[in-house]
Amino acid sequence: QEQLVESGGGLVQPGGSLRLSCEASGFIFSIYGMSWYRQAPGKEREFVARIGSRGVIINYADSVKGRFTISRDNRKNTVYLQMNNLKPEDTGMYYCTSDTGKWGQGTQVTVSS
Repeated sequence: QEQLVESGGGLVQPGGSLRLSCEASGFIFSIYGMSWYRQAPGKEREFVARIGSRGVIINYADSVKGRFTISRDNRKNTVYLQMNNLKPEDTGMYYCTSDTGKWGQGTQVTVSS
């Protein structure tokens, strides 16, 4: 059974950092691309970043370029999202998803002073 479990969210002040993790199980993690999305209250879910199966092809939303870094460790079946210089507008529920179509349950990120 495919499963994605996110962790690492929390409350952080503007300018702070967080690292999100998403651990996968139940499928061959190393052959699928992985993505992060987020959803702010009252808004639609939006794309944040994607990483190819081997970690070579990486894409970011313009709003996070230069601040967020996506990476993966295929030995640990885990994808990460390092978030630096966080802004209040980064607040939302962060979800990871695989190219198999599976979604995690999300982890909340709140950026506030």
